[in-house]
Amino acid sequence: MDNKKISVIGVPSDYGQHRRGVDMGPSAIRYAGVIERLENIGYEVKDEGDILVKRKVNAQQDPALLNLGEVIEVSIQLSNKIEEVIKDERFPLILGGDHSISIGTFAGLATRYKNLGVIWYDAHADINTPETSPSGNIHGMPLAISIGLGNERLVNINGIAPKIKPENIIIIGARSVDPGEREIIKKLGIKVYTMHEIDRLGMAEVIERSIAYLKEQKVDGVHLSLDLDGIDPLYTPGVGTPVPGGITYRESHLAMEMLEEVGFITSAEFVEVNPILDERNKTADAAVALMGSLFGEKLV
Repeated sequence: MDNKKISVIGVPSDYGQHRRGVDMGPSAIRYAGVIERLENIGYEVKDEGDILVKRKVNAQQDPALLNLGEVIEVSIQLSNKIEEVIKDERFPLILGGDHSISIGTFAGLATRYKNLGVIWYDAHADINTPETSPSGNIHGMPLAISIGLGNERLVNINGIAPKIKPENIIIIGARSVDPGEREIIKKLGIKVYTMHEIDRLGMAEVIERSIAYLKEQKVDGVHLSLDLDGIDPLYTPGVGTPVPGGITYRESHLAMEMLEEVGFITSAEFVEVNPILDERNKTADAAVALMGSLFGEKLV
């Protein structure tokens, strides 16, 4: 977070799931004032625009991997853009789009970081494979793909596989995990703080433990992937897969503030804002406010 130069990259893709509208997420977040907010904190912000996402209609679909070709195309473009941004020594801030965009995010980050830590702030584990997924939606697979599980074409984007190590992942806020995902998590020993742990320990303790754990892993960077459905839908109604009983708005600000204080977040993405499902851009406003806390916005 010492890097005062931020590149904002929009990824208007909804190919990772069924519901339309999440492709307008980057526009909604920009409309909510993300550029101005970060500039007011003191950052030099370069809006890189949006990755080109072509609209296609497939006559045939693999029910286990919906829109595979389109997801690959978007992922390659995003990977290349992130590689360009980090070579320019700028902080990549990615605006989704559905969570399948993380496949491209990790592919790009893997060109720089060999021992990347990941904070996955989400109601879902997103660690399904084509064999375990109940829907075939690729937005439920990015963590699996990035640790080397799943479709070979997705796993091998940019020629680096795996992109991240299971022991470097921390999932925060999980409360909707598929049976196959549970098996993968247990087998690989992935660290998860469900809502049960957050309720019992408190968010401050969860973040302190997460920071300490990633430092023990001697990671060379930390990526924050924040799905707005990680937060309770009371505060973020404009998401495609809302799950009641989530993290509160204030707890989320505390988490972002604590991550900013330690200063080891090296890239971030905010995903799954769907303006069609939202209430007066409430979810995009929440995303921008949380970005403010992540980048050091202070009340006094």
